[in-house]
Amino acid sequence: GVDLQVCTAKNLTCCTKKMEERYQSAAKQDIQQVLQTSSATLKFLISHNAAAFQETFEMLIKLAENYTSTLFCTAYRNMAAEATVRVQEFFTNVGLFIFGTDVSTEQFVNRFFDTLFPVVYNHVINPGLTDISLEYAECLRMARRDIRPFGNVPKNAMGQMGRSLLSSRTFLQALNLGIEVINTTDHMHFSKECSRALLRMQYCPPCQGLLLSKPCMGYCLNIIRGCLADVAEVDLHWRRYIQSLEELSSAMSGTYDIEHVLLNFHSLVNDALVQARIHGPELSEQVKKICGPPVRKPTQSPGCSFDQNKDNQGLKMFSRDSEETLTKRRKEFMSHLRLYRAFFGGLADQLCSNELAAADGLPCWNGEGVVKRY
Repeated sequence: GVDLQVCTAKNLTCCTKKMEERYQSAAKQDIQQVLQTSSATLKFLISHNAAAFQETFEMLIKLAENYTSTLFCTAYRNMAAEATVRVQEFFTNVGLFIFGTDVSTEQFVNRFFDTLFPVVYNHVINPGLTDISLEYAECLRMARRDIRPFGNVPKNAMGQMGRSLLSSRTFLQALNLGIEVINTTDHMHFSKECSRALLRMQYCPPCQGLLLSKPCMGYCLNIIRGCLADVAEVDLHWRRYIQSLEELSSAMSGTYDIEHVLLNFHSLVNDALVQARIHGPELSEQVKKICGPPVRKPTQSPGCSFDQNKDNQGLKMFSRDSEETLTKRRKEFMSHLRLYRAFFGGLADQLCSNELAAADGLPCWNGEGVVKRY
């Protein structure tokens, strides 16, 4: 092969130009494969936890909805059928928000209490043998924020939900961003110069019949660091990314822990209903001033239609007393992820020492021939 471009030697070798081209393609594939192998554990750690957190959030939402609907069925049975529709709509919006849909927590918390007020008025504040008309209910819904039948409960719910749901949503999005970064660096496009250097490092030895020779460690590091220069630039951003995740994880604990906020939502709703019942007479007077006397229609609200046993099997899997709380799982994940803080900065060293280069003390390929020391 006198026309070789990279694997040139003083004497004729086993390689032709066509073989050299095939070796160049193989060298790039090899390095891609080694990259993917080295990042596989990190990628699995993030993707496995992203799926686990999403599943836990889904279970939490379902359990919180179950608690809230059960509250109406046990303590406010006469309005349970209407109220559980509002509850279902509310928790559907909670799920949409956490999993990335562009809905406003302020809007759906307000909407829940707006639509609950006519039901509470009809069955608790001013109960009658028939239901209030749709038009009257609409007037009550519009007047809820001025009348404030539930005191500060909606405002408190808004504060708790807004902060805890946003943190959880951001946490999930951040994990998906991490997977995206790894996928991008796993499928790099190597420059022509890098491809030729990889070919010389990995496949020029076979051309000279040196089938067992591996590159010297220093030589390998020079080549791979050059090829992965773009990936090394990710290092600083990756360290900041993990630091930001740690800060976010810490902020998700305590009062704004999503587990605490969602599973105590039924208590907030109960507080709201108690306030409305206690201040019933004065609320009735306020309503009359704004909407006039109640206009009723001749229909009867059905009883509780919520099936408390539904989903119980699935919800048993999620035990609040279980040691594996969401906070514990998050801390464990972060302690594992912290070990990968310097992953991108040390990638070249990792590839050479684990996969590509000869062990210390062994004869090795330096790009020209086999040497005892590089």
